[in-house]
Amino acid sequence: MAKTNSNTDDKITFYGATGTVTGSRHFLELKGKKLLIDCGMFQGPKKNRQQNWDDFPVRPGDIDRVFLTHAHIDHTGYLPRLYKGGFKGPIHCTQATSKLCDIMLRDSAYLQEEDARWANKKGYSKHKPALPLYTIKDAERTLRQFSPMEYGEDLYLADNFRMKFKDAGHILGSSFVDIKISDGKRSRKIVFSGDIGRPASPYLRDPVQVFNVDYLVLESTYGDRLHDDISPIDELVRIIQESVERGGALIIPSFAVGRTQTLLFILRELEEQGEIPQLPVYIDSPMAIGVTEVFKDRISDQNITSRVSTLEGTKIFNPRNLHICKDRNQSIAINNVNGPAIIISASGMVTGGRIMHHLVQRLPQPENTVLFIGYQAEGTRGRRILEGEPTVKIHGRQVPVVAKIENISGFSGHADRNEILAWLMGFNKAPLKTFIVHGEPHASIALAAKIKENLGWDVVIPDFGESFELEF
Repeated sequence: MAKTNSNTDDKITFYGATGTVTGSRHFLELKGKKLLIDCGMFQGPKKNRQQNWDDFPVRPGDIDRVFLTHAHIDHTGYLPRLYKGGFKGPIHCTQATSKLCDIMLRDSAYLQEEDARWANKKGYSKHKPALPLYTIKDAERTLRQFSPMEYGEDLYLADNFRMKFKDAGHILGSSFVDIKISDGKRSRKIVFSGDIGRPASPYLRDPVQVFNVDYLVLESTYGDRLHDDISPIDELVRIIQESVERGGALIIPSFAVGRTQTLLFILRELEEQGEIPQLPVYIDSPMAIGVTEVFKDRISDQNITSRVSTLEGTKIFNPRNLHICKDRNQSIAINNVNGPAIIISASGMVTGGRIMHHLVQRLPQPENTVLFIGYQAEGTRGRRILEGEPTVKIHGRQVPVVAKIENISGFSGHADRNEILAWLMGFNKAPLKTFIVHGEPHASIALAAKIKENLGWDVVIPDFGESFELEF
């Protein structure tokens, strides 16, 4: 049961992204409306993943609408389960987020069905038979409820009750959810940050500055650290050059949405500048391939530099020797690739997908390199490899970690501690309360302390199921 500080009808309750970077689900009760901001899947350690099977704390049929900050599965992946539980209201997001979710939710459902089939085949599930969390049909039915909007477009839930999406600069289509209620000369606003992007992205716009915020729900993924001062592009050049000298392959576990496209963009630029040789580049992720097509179509959501390059005829996501591996046979054929090459495959945290097969093949060989370019959540294989464990369990067997392991944090799509603080410094007033979510405990605590120290704001780190009164 949720703890509450008041009997007020206007309140927010946190049903995810508390003490963890996954499972974002914020339940907002405002002026008789019941709204869910993000509907993410829990990922990482088994104890987190098991929460996906728990009944949603609110009866899904009672929820009026869902608002999505962006398409990543830790913010959207529970939607088909919510639908299955009885939610039938509209799902609002940006146009690009809707297109990306069309790919990602189908893929997530496919993986759920595959996991259930594999568990039944091998007999390791406690349930007889093992069932998927949701099916492809559930995902397809959920997608019918999407009602996409443009950035800055007003949606009125009542005469004085409006919401809009503002560009968060994290991935294509990512947004801040801005909800405002006006009553004559008085107004109140709550903003949900989702994931805040970094400034000066190769192709995305910078995060929009927001104003007049009374309540803020703020992510803290990198709340206790700064990205490396060393240029991530310089580091990538070094790693590629050293990989070529060793004669092995460079394997990059990469998130299909955002990170893969950033890599393709930068690899193409480095080739054109003569900084790296024109190596074979394999994209081995059906989702990443589909997502890249969305990125090409949604040039309107990209920055001016990206649009100018496109006008000049540059295929901004196409290195010269690019190989698109759409089917299983093309993926398997990569095993026969010898010598220097770049293999980009999902998932970014090595929790599943085709990257698993490439690591089984390449991890035991010292000439190969595995490069992590994104956040590795606690309990994931990626985190264990990065922390130096001598073996990692993949497909039921221990695979020796002999390949060279590299990490570049600067390609992260998340703002670091100082970038978050700099964004907050742009506020024209202190919010009444700032809620810190979407971070491991040490990150959330560190960011809360820095906000109090530098800005003097009232900051709280909510527990799962905790409710807070809102003065609207």
